[in-house]
Amino acid sequence: MTRTDGYLLDNRQAEAAERFDAFATLFDPTTFRHLEGFGIGPGWRCWEVGAGGTSVVSWLAKKVGPTGKVVATDIDTTRLAPAARPPVDVRVHDVSAEEPPGDGFDLVHARLVLVHVPDRARALQSMIKSLRPGGRLLLEDADPALQPLTCPDEYGPEQQLANRLRHGFRSLLADRGADLSYGRTLPRLLREAGLRQVTADAYFPLASPACAALESATIRQIRDQLVTAGLATDEDIDQHLANVATGTMDLATAPLISAWGRKA
Repeated sequence: MTRTDGYLLDNRQAEAAERFDAFATLFDPTTFRHLEGFGIGPGWRCWEVGAGGTSVVSWLAKKVGPTGKVVATDIDTTRLAPAARPPVDVRVHDVSAEEPPGDGFDLVHARLVLVHVPDRARALQSMIKSLRPGGRLLLEDADPALQPLTCPDEYGPEQQLANRLRHGFRSLLADRGADLSYGRTLPRLLREAGLRQVTADAYFPLASPACAALESATIRQIRDQLVTAGLATDEDIDQHLANVATGTMDLATAPLISAWGRKA
């Protein structure tokens, strides 16, 4: 396939809200555990990069309180409107192409963002530049190449179909410039960027109802692209969605790798 520009999963599509809800269920506990470990509290200045939905932004706002600030940015802020009240400042912003929306941040966080960004190196430098000395950067990204299957236990035709469609999804992502092996590089990139006390871990959801909700919403959102690219037929997709709806499939997501460090 030829390279196609543009983000595959548009925030303005109806399925986007379902995907954000599933991500919140799957990954918010991991994200919040890391942020709590940093000691986040009243008065902190935070930048939530590529916020997408409101769950992390709203949690940060409660933690920093009226004396703090949360700058929430995305190239499409459609889903952020409910959070746009003090201390939250919602801005349209492209982290890979624009200067950071301020500096002196105590915390910068991005989840499931950089894997899709065209100029990941510039985006990373922008986030580090915006931190105050001693500020924390937390990056969380998927690594679909590390675990590429929807059904790691591929024991029947339903699971084989699911994994074939996941392969098609990965092909569409790669065709748009996504780095499907990016997550595993985060600890090294943070060290090379000069951050200190770099640490990382990974979370691999399996057989969660939220995995099924995410799978259904994603496949419905990219249905036309899969069919147009010849990666699946409408019959394939209808059958897979019916299989997922039974609730008997052990579905997985790509591992979420979290890496964090402190600016000198």
